[in-house]
Amino acid sequence: MSWGDLSEAEWRVLKDLLPIEPSMRGRGRRPTENRSVLNGILWRLRCGAPWRDVPEKYGKWNTIYRRFRRWSEAGTWEIVSITLAEMMADTGHYSIDSTTIRAHVSAAGGKRGTHRQALGRSRGGFGCKIHCIADAGGRPLAFHLTGGQAADCKAYDTLIALPEIEPAALLGDKGYDADAIRDDLRGRGVDAVIPGRSNRKKPIIHDRTLYKERNRIERMFGHLKINRAVATRYDQLAESFLSMIQIAATRYLLKFVHAA
Repeated sequence: MSWGDLSEAEWRVLKDLLPIEPSMRGRGRRPTENRSVLNGILWRLRCGAPWRDVPEKYGKWNTIYRRFRRWSEAGTWEIVSITLAEMMADTGHYSIDSTTIRAHVSAAGGKRGTHRQALGRSRGGFGCKIHCIADAGGRPLAFHLTGGQAADCKAYDTLIALPEIEPAALLGDKGYDADAIRDDLRGRGVDAVIPGRSNRKKPIIHDRTLYKERNRIERMFGHLKINRAVATRYDQLAESFLSMIQIAATRYLLKFVHAA
């Protein structure tokens, strides 16, 4: 086993969440097994290298890439990450935040234009934003991609609808200080722990002690960005890049499963 590959304990957790082993279907030539393919995908996640550079010990690069794309289209990566997150979800409060990702030149040129592929230009350059909602422990529950120029509050409606259980409170920075968001949270019975913008005529009161817990989602983003394929976007398709984020989240969540 090479550095960064799945350990036996991690594989025992994941193997039943992945589609049936191709080697168990019918007869004929035995395809590469899921564990070897997944280790090859994790290698690419860590290194951010082109798929053609995945070491041969994991199998043929095009086999690994095709499996990655097929499971991306089937929503497998999202299902796996959500399943792990829900095993330990602490719904006492949620945090919502975003982080900006610079896009590599190889990410340009995707089908249907950059806007459709969640790419855009902001003061930080060409890139995209990862929006996330996380539980009280900073464990990611859902992700959403937008172009780099999009305001944080634009992703609120999508993210708040994704978790099945609503929290007692939602923590967010001033980017989420909008009357529409506060009204929606009030209607859901969720306490808005969001500081007001400096230009508000009437000061906003929020729980400053609870607000400090928002640092957990910021630290989580830091852990995901250890992976070069997340810290820099190399994928043209938004679907592929989102899958890479979900795989990184899965690897991050595995340590909480073992701790539990």
